[in-house]
Amino acid sequence: MSHIIKSAVRSIRVTLVLSLLAQAGIAFAGYDPNGPMSTTRNGDVEIAYSVVGDAGAEPILIVMGLAASHRVWNPAIIDGLVDGGYRVVLLDNRDVGQSSRIEGRGKLWLGWQLLKDQFGWKVNSPYTLQDMAADAVSVLDALNIERAHVIGASMGGMISQVIAYDHPERAQSLVSIMSTTWAPHLPPPGKAQQQGIADMNDSSGDETERLEQLGFYTSALPNQVTAILNAGDRTERVAQITAPTLVLHGAEDKLLTVEHGRHTAETIVGAKFKVYDDMGHNLPDDIVPIMVGDMLGHLRSHPMDASRTAKVE
Repeated sequence: MSHIIKSAVRSIRVTLVLSLLAQAGIAFAGYDPNGPMSTTRNGDVEIAYSVVGDAGAEPILIVMGLAASHRVWNPAIIDGLVDGGYRVVLLDNRDVGQSSRIEGRGKLWLGWQLLKDQFGWKVNSPYTLQDMAADAVSVLDALNIERAHVIGASMGGMISQVIAYDHPERAQSLVSIMSTTWAPHLPPPGKAQQQGIADMNDSSGDETERLEQLGFYTSALPNQVTAILNAGDRTERVAQITAPTLVLHGAEDKLLTVEHGRHTAETIVGAKFKVYDDMGHNLPDDIVPIMVGDMLGHLRSHPMDASRTAKVE
């Protein structure tokens, strides 16, 4: 059995690397993932961010997922939103990219926390999803943006949900992509996916360096995985979201199965839900144009008061 798990883990790694390499090899005339970034602070934590689009356009705050910097976003998504008439604010979550590193935890510590979670015990984490949501809000503060449309994928979707219920005055609308409430009745990630996350801390130096060049930081996994597990079931808080919400999910998602997206949509009053065939826990190139169209339709249905559209200084 162990050799089957190891084989699955290697497959996950290879798939991730190839996916990121393919994405990085695409040339785009608009958004530059390697462009310069500004920084702001949330207490002792420095958060890097960049802005793309017209300074007078309605702002979108877009948040990437587990251990991934803003450079992992498919540029076609950013360009599509900008071409649709919006200004996109991207950030690096703490522990990735050009943002602050928090004291790292090792693979043994992560393994122990994962074991505790399996037994229903409290998981420890160096910081919380609420802390990461506050990081994102600090970027809006730095740009003098009172309200923004908020889009997040995977863990970024969880952070975006936290923004919507902890800082409702800042969220004009919400798009939650391949994310979850983490309700206990939902299917757990597949064993291979769980093992893959835990085992990626063992990535070789060359593999780690290559992934970081593409925007993926395996060193962030212990801190961010435990932040997710520490938050636990957030259904009651997610039910408090009043921002108009669109929930998007892949039918073939094996990490967070489609039930996770469906439950998120059912929990938020008035939320709309769309499932994409042939999409797993990723953002396939052939799905991206459709997804961008769906997101633009949602944003345009919930326009912002012109007086709330602050220009970047």
